[in-house]
Amino acid sequence: MPAPKPAREVEFEVLGKNAPKGGPNDDPLIALIARVMDSAFVIPGTNIRFGLDPLIGLIPALGATATSLVSIVLIALSARRGVPKVVLARMAANVVINAAIDSVPLLGDIASIFYRSNARNYELLQKHAGPRRASTKGDWIFILALLAGVIVVIGLMLVGTFTLFRALLQPSAQ
Repeated sequence: MPAPKPAREVEFEVLGKNAPKGGPNDDPLIALIARVMDSAFVIPGTNIRFGLDPLIGLIPALGATATSLVSIVLIALSARRGVPKVVLARMAANVVINAAIDSVPLLGDIASIFYRSNARNYELLQKHAGPRRASTKGDWIFILALLAGVIVVIGLMLVGTFTLFRALLQPSAQ
């Protein structure tokens, strides 16, 4: 009977080969979430990457809202890392654009594969995060107003989607 083969070590890659290697503006949690949401999977036979964002977006009315809430959490985490307010506003714009794209059934989910708002926001974090400083009351007011604005826009999109579904599903009075 031949001797058993020696055990070999298996490497498991969570963040990917191109993931940042612990730079001063690196946040492994945000990197992981951005990767899972935007580029965790590959379409076989292509170099096209996608994540859970377009898959969750397939859920009518709720998918875009759920993925946007994940993105809002990433913006809040970025704010804690010292990202300037103007960059946080740009991150919020990325989330709103992605939510608007996702709100178009099926075609929006396909387009979301290529827009990748979480990956864009992670790149902004890496470029603009600064040394931590004590947050002022004005900083918190700005962050809360920014996040509330994004939530309002997404809420309005959700109300519009439900209104459209209700109008389409109501039997017409003839």
